[in-house]
Amino acid sequence: MASNFLMEETFQNITYSSLEIRYKEFELCTFENCDFTTCDFTGVMFVDCVFKHCNFKETKINYVSLRGVNFNYCDFTSVNFAMTDQVIYDFNFTNCLLDYAQFYALKLKKMHFINCSMISVDFMKSDLSEALFDNCNLRRAVFIDTNLQKADFYSSYDFVLDPEKNKMKRAIFSTEGLKGLLSKYDLVIK
Repeated sequence: MASNFLMEETFQNITYSSLEIRYKEFELCTFENCDFTTCDFTGVMFVDCVFKHCNFKETKINYVSLRGVNFNYCDFTSVNFAMTDQVIYDFNFTNCLLDYAQFYALKLKKMHFINCSMISVDFMKSDLSEALFDNCNLRRAVFIDTNLQKADFYSSYDFVLDPEKNKMKRAIFSTEGLKGLLSKYDLVIK
């Protein structure tokens, strides 16, 4: 019988079957070029793990715990994070594809999104206070009733945010990003 606790292992070029990782805990593991698109994540915990070039496109990641996890060059197109285990979780994205992902009503304080495509991402009612959006494409991303206090959008682009519908005290924007804050007023900014 396979162990349900795996530590300090590297997994490469694996296409996981639907039940292959259920009820397993991975700690200090690295996943490279793995495909999780058909996985059932019930009872799965990842602690201090790194994912590189992995495919999660349209995956149902319900009931997965992510603690100290870094995703690099991964595809999360159309993934709904709303049902992830929210007890002591921490995960960050670098160079990831997050188009159409859903983070509805999640506590994502201090989360980092670096060089990510985030077209039409849903952040409604989320807590993104102190989050970093570094060089991210936020075209059509939805921010309504979102806590963006002290969030850093300085180098990100193509976003539209309504300061009247979000908490934005001390959020950081570049001069170029100001047009995304004023778009609802239909102003001409030169």
